[in-house]
Formats: sequence, structure tokens, C-alpha cells
Amino acid sequence: MSAAGRRWGRRQRALLWAVLLAAWEAAWGQLRYSVPEEMPKGSFVGDVAKDLGLQLPALSEQGVHITERGRTQYFSLHGKTGHLVTAERIDREQLCRLVEKCVLRCELIVEGQMQVYGIEVEITDINDNAPSFREVETELTMSETTAPGSRFPLAEAHDPDSGRNSLQSYELSGDEHFSLAVQAGPGGDQRPELVLAKALDREEAAFHELVLRASDGGDPARTGTARIRVTVLDANDNAPVFSQAEYTVRVPEDVPVGSVLVTLTATDADEGLYGHVKYSVKKTIDMASDIFHLDTETGEIKLLRILDFEEGDSYELKVQAHDSGALFDTAKVAITVTDVNDNEPELTVSSKLTEISEDAQLGTVVALLHVQDRDSGANGEVRCSLDGGVPFRLEKSYEEYYRVVTSRELDREQVSEYNVTVRAADGGSPALQSSAVLALRVLDVNDNAPVFEQERYSARLAENNAAGALVLTVRATDADWGQNARVRYRLREGRVRGAPLSSYVSVQAETGALYALRSLDYEQVRELQLWVRAEDGGAPALSSNVSVRLLIVDENDNAPQVLYPASAAAAGSGAAWSGVELAPRWAEAGALVAKVVAVDADAGQNAWLSYELAKATEPGLFRVGLHSGEVRTARSPLARDAARHSLVVVVKDHGRPALSATATLSVVLAESVAELLAELGSAAEAAAPGEAAGSLTRWLVLAVTAVSCLFVAFLLLLLALRLRRWRRRQLLPPASGALRGVPVSHFVGIDGVRAFLQSYSHDVSLTADSRKSQLRFSGASCCDTLPARPLPDEPAPLLGEEDVAAALPADPSAPSVSFSVHILSAVFCSKGLLSRPCSLACIGDFAEKRGRVSFGDVLSAGARGCHGVNMGSVLNLAISEE
Repeated sequence: MSAAGRRWGRRQRALLWAVLLAAWEAAWGQLRYSVPEEMPKGSFVGDVAKDLGLQLPALSEQGVHITERGRTQYFSLHGKTGHLVTAERIDREQLCRLVEKCVLRCELIVEGQMQVYGIEVEITDINDNAPSFREVETELTMSETTAPGSRFPLAEAHDPDSGRNSLQSYELSGDEHFSLAVQAGPGGDQRPELVLAKALDREEAAFHELVLRASDGGDPARTGTARIRVTVLDANDNAPVFSQAEYTVRVPEDVPVGSVLVTLTATDADEGLYGHVKYSVKKTIDMASDIFHLDTETGEIKLLRILDFEEGDSYELKVQAHDSGALFDTAKVAITVTDVNDNEPELTVSSKLTEISEDAQLGTVVALLHVQDRDSGANGEVRCSLDGGVPFRLEKSYEEYYRVVTSRELDREQVSEYNVTVRAADGGSPALQSSAVLALRVLDVNDNAPVFEQERYSARLAENNAAGALVLTVRATDADWGQNARVRYRLREGRVRGAPLSSYVSVQAETGALYALRSLDYEQVRELQLWVRAEDGGAPALSSNVSVRLLIVDENDNAPQVLYPASAAAAGSGAAWSGVELAPRWAEAGALVAKVVAVDADAGQNAWLSYELAKATEPGLFRVGLHSGEVRTARSPLARDAARHSLVVVVKDHGRPALSATATLSVVLAESVAELLAELGSAAEAAAPGEAAGSLTRWLVLAVTAVSCLFVAFLLLLLALRLRRWRRRQLLPPASGALRGVPVSHFVGIDGVRAFLQSYSHDVSLTADSRKSQLRFSGASCCDTLPARPLPDEPAPLLGEEDVAAALPADPSAPSVSFSVHILSAVFCSKGLLSRPCSLACIGDFAEKRGRVSFGDVLSAGARGCHGVNMGSVLNLAISEE
């Protein structure tokens, strides 16, 4: 195998051992790397992610970072590659002046795993410093009597580099009288000496200029020079001598500044100027020259600044005592600093959380602390503790690292912030301690729904309110914080009378104020039942509902409305009502004549109606029920009583102020049909007093003609309906046509047109909403419409299932009677006594009564619908007359 192959094999084996060593150290939580000094910022040191087996994408998520114990951060972790790189330019000579092997230590903290790994980085030396002399120019004085071969120590060059890059050699140039000799010191250092090679002659040359060059062993080599000027003097044959070759001093680190640590003493046997001794520091480290001061005249070494055992525990000075000539002596001063418990424990928060969710699990790490004490021995032993009363505890993590973890559940609503005080105390006497406060804010979790101040709300609002009126204000509070506690209000959707609830009321989202959007009417809406939802701003949002009942208070804004008798168009007034009723003269006291039916759209006391007779033709003849509105005879009519009576009934509610309406009834008293006709005729003449008799005849002829035509058309229509029903019966089974709730014996009808044989007393409850109106019949209060003629037990319809011919009158004289009644009916209609075209019903009713046929009963009951005239009473009078 060639030499190149052997070298390649050795390199591969060395690399393999280095990889195995790094893997073994990573497994035990310790990594070691080396890097040359003076590398630029961001230079590669080592692949930490690979050596520790960390995944690159998870580095930023797990919070991996580098921490160092010193004041300067020299290394950092590259977040994308996981490489350990330099954070600053590293100067080995500045960090490790007196140390052969320069090693920097740092820790890699993985916050996500709460793990700590130690890292050691050896800083290797490079030839970045040239040898330098403390004094660039040196002046020496020599007596001309100095013998050749005499040696004079020269200032040593200083090269901060180490190894081959440190100082290696000296060279002297400039004069033939001198040469250079280099002596090896006890520690292996080189000490240049100036050797007099040729005797000096002051008269020949009083000064000699020399150049001393120092070179290191770098590649390329660096050099430094110093100029030496030798002044030739007269002879001085005695050199100063120190009392001790080495001075040793032990001082505590808390010695005051300005204290004299030691006094050097040197004597010179010469007298005069050559016997005067001065002192100077010949060799020292840079830091020692800033700490100590040597008095050149007295030899006292004083302290310039405070000592720190942790920065340096020993210092060495080389001092020189020289006379006014060229003679001198050197001595060594060793100063040892003893430790004093003057350093408090250093409590460093390496990583911490400033916020924690209130639902954090037990054992959640909230802070990673590093504790150290720069003192030594018992003074450097540190104990850590937490102040009591907090839901946290301390756990040992790695070497001098501690973790603060949660020890019980958190509740922001009870405690929103914690100031956790961590205390560290050393073992000195007296003990020193330090503390750190961890300010931890508990983050809110939306775990509280809004709560209304009341379980339910209710309010009363008078109707006819102004649009936008404030009804009430609901209020809910949320124990959470921030956005989770921000409560907004809204209505739950609903409908009122087919319209959206939001068109009636609205709620202000921020304040919870409930406003009426429109003027409310009690007669339309008596109460509003709605739900208001309070919802917080969390995600997901929490909400609660509260019911709000809004009662509309009725106001007396509606006057009573008379339903019967119907409004008289001729009255010309919206508050007046009129009608015509017929009553027999033989009626007993208390007989029902008519009933005034009125309603009030208001409610409560505003809708309580009372009836009173305001005006009557005969005041003592009729009376009105106070609450029923029934018009009854107060006594039996007398012969002297007028046949025609006018009654004015006032209907009042109980509001404040009370509103009222009036109804006008015309009651006609008659004993026979002739008297009835006479009264009606006189009423017609009173209605048109200037009309001639010929006009009456003309109207009668026209009425007879029209009624005859209508009668024929009516018969044809009945025949067509009969045929149609017969055909339908062939396809569908007959269905009962009885009216629900009324016995069949109480009504008769033709082809679905039915009329009651009895009049019924009924209670009417009417509202503005027709869907809520009610009509109740009371069977006990009914009375026969035709009392003069008893009804058969089971009357059968005249035009029912039998042939139409069976319904025709059997009495031959019936047509003549029917014809007469036709004429009378036409006269009534022509004179305006009947406001609707109902002459056919009146004529048919009377004709069939004369023919003893039930068809008249049907039409008689139907004729009661003729506005203004009770045709049933007319027929009753006619039948009783017969």
C-alpha cells in the first residue's frame, strides 16, 4: 500500500472514532466540538440536530435555543439546519489567556421536551497575533567600562497565540558592538539578552541604535520589532539587590481599593546617583496592570480596583529594581486572592411563559431556571424555593437547572394573575440570597356562559305607544374576560300575527335595551312573548336565553260598535244606528221585542258595556237590559198606546273617559194584519206625503208584474235543481243535510236553503279577529216564531225527496190569497219600507200560510233577514187573523 493510501486510511479511522465519540457523548447528554478562533459570525461548529436525533421541522415548534453562563453569547443554533454556529467572533487569547486548552461550555435547551444538553467547544489557536513588545522603544545605558561578553536582559516579546503560533525566535540587527543571546526560562519561555560583543568607547560613539525582531512559528510567520537605543555612560559597578527573590501575598477578595498589598525592597551598594534605586514592572499580564500599581520610588504595590475571586484567584508580577546606571535586579511577586461570600446566587430565567391557559394540565412547565453561585465551597452551594400560596412547585431538571410546574388546576375567575417569587440562597455565613419574580397571566377560556340578572323579565306598555319607545333593558354578565366576556344581545326569531317578531320589537345588541318599533294596538296584539339571547364573544360562543313577556295595556280608544240593529244609511251619522221591529199588542210584560247587540274592541273595564234607554215615545212601555241589551216590554201594551214607537238606546263602555254609541229602534204595535198594513201605509205616506194616489197604483201594477215573473222563474229554478239532485243521487248516496247542533224539527228547507222555525236567544262574542268570534245558542231561551200555529212533531220539507207536485198547495183558493200578499209585499218594497229586495220571500211566506203549507214557514224565517222589518211578526199577525 502506498504512503498516500496509508494516510487516507488513518484519516478515515480518525474520523470514524470522532463520529463514534460524538454519538456516545450525545447519548449521555454531552456534545464536544472544536472550532478555530477568529471564525466569522455564523460559522459552522457542529450538527447538533443530527447528533441529538432532533427532527428539523420540529426545532422551531419545540423552542430549541442555546444558553451560556457568561455575559456574552458566543454560539447560536441555526433554526433551519440545526447546526451550531458562532454568534460572535471568538478571540482565544482574550478568553483563555493563561489556559493551554481553551474550552467554552454552553447548554442546549429543548423547551418542548424540557430537556437540557451540555455542549463543550474547544477553541483552537490560529496565528492571528504577531509578537509584540511592551515598549516599542527601549533605552539602555551602559558604562564604557562594561566588559565584552556582558549580558543585558531585553524586554520580552509577547505573542498571545499558543503552540507553534507563539513566539519562536529573536533576531538583532544594527551594530557590530552587540549580539543577541536567548536563554530558556524555567517555564520554557525565551528570554532575550543583549550581549556586548565589542568594548564600548564613549568618545567613539555615545549612542548605538539596535533593532530587535521577534518571530513566531506560524505559516506565514509574523514578526514584531522593538528599537533599542544604547547610551554609553561612565562606569557603575554595583547593581541593586531585592531583599527576596519572590514575594508571596494572600489577600481576601474584599480588600478595599487603595490598600497596600506588599512593599518591595531593593538596595544598591553604590553611592550617589548610582545608588538611587527605582522600581518598575517588567512583565505582567494585561489585566494585572489594571488591578495593581507599583510605586517607582517606594516599591509599594497598591490595589487599583476591587478584586474578584471569581474572575481571577492568582496574579503574578515581575518587577525590576534599577539604579541610575544600567544595573538592575528582578524579583517575582505572586498574589493569591482568597474567596469571600460576596456573590449572591445568580438566578437566571432561561425560558418562561408569560401566559398560561386556565385549562392547562397539571405538571405544565411554566419556567426553566438556571441557578449558580460564583463563590466556591459552601459559599457556592445554592438552595431554591418558591413562596407559598401559589399553585406551582419546583422540580430539578438538569445539574443547576430547575423547572417551575403547575401543581393544581387554575381558575382565571378566581385569580387572573400570579407573581411567582423564586428564591435562591447560598450556604455562606451569613447566607446571601436572590430572587426572581415570574409574572404569569392566566388566559381566559370561554367556560362561563352569560347570566341574566333576572330569571325572566316582564314589562307593561300602554297601547298607542310612540315608535321607538324604550320598553325595558335586559342585562347579562359573563364571568370570563376580554372577548369571552363581551355580551351581545339578539332576539330569537318568531312571528306575531303572520309578521316577523323583529318588525314589532328590537333589542340593542350592546346594551340590551328593548325598543318597540311600531305603535302597538291592544285590540290586535295583547301580549308579546319573546326570548332574548345573550351570547358572548368566545369561540365557540356560549349563550343563554331569557323570556320576556310584554303586556300591552289597553286604553279606551275604541267606542262601542252596534252590530244590531244595522246602521241606517239615511241617518248620515257614524254613531247612530236604527232598525224597525214588530210586536203584537197582546204581548205580556217582559216579552222580548228586540236585542241590541254591540261590541267594544277594547278589553277589561274599557270593554264592559252597559245599555240604557235614552229616549222613547212612550217612556214606561219598554225597558232595556243593562248588560244584555235586550229590549223588552215593561208592561202589556194598552189600547191607548201609539202603534209606532221610536226607541234610542245608548251603549256605553266603562273607560275613562267613557265612549258611547246609540242605536235607534222603531217598534210597531199591531193586533191584526189590517192594522199592521195601515201602520205601514201611514209610515209610507209619512215618508212621501206629496206622492199622488195614481203613483201608488202604478207602482202596484209594476210590482205585481215583476213578482209574477219572478215567481215563474223561481218555479223553473226549483224544477232544474230537482232534476240535478236526482241525477246526482244516481251517482252518490244521499247525505244528511241537517244543521249541526240544531234539532231537525226546528228548521225546514228547500234544496239546501234552510230556515229556523223558532227564534233563538244567543250570546255573541265578537273581536276584531274574526277567527276568535263565537256564537252560542241557548235552547232554553228559544221561542216560536209562529206561536199561533203549533208545529208538527216531525215536519217534513215541502220540497224534499218527494215529487215537486206534492208540494203544491191543495186549496184552490190559495193562489188568490197568495196573489194578494204579493201585491202587499210589492207595495212595501216600492214605498221603501223594505230596504232589500225580499218581496218574493214575503209573498211566498204569506201565500203558503194561507194554503196551510210549511213552505211559508221556511220563507217566513228567511224573511227575517230583510233589513229593518221583522216579516215573521207580520206573518204571525196574518195567521192569527185568519
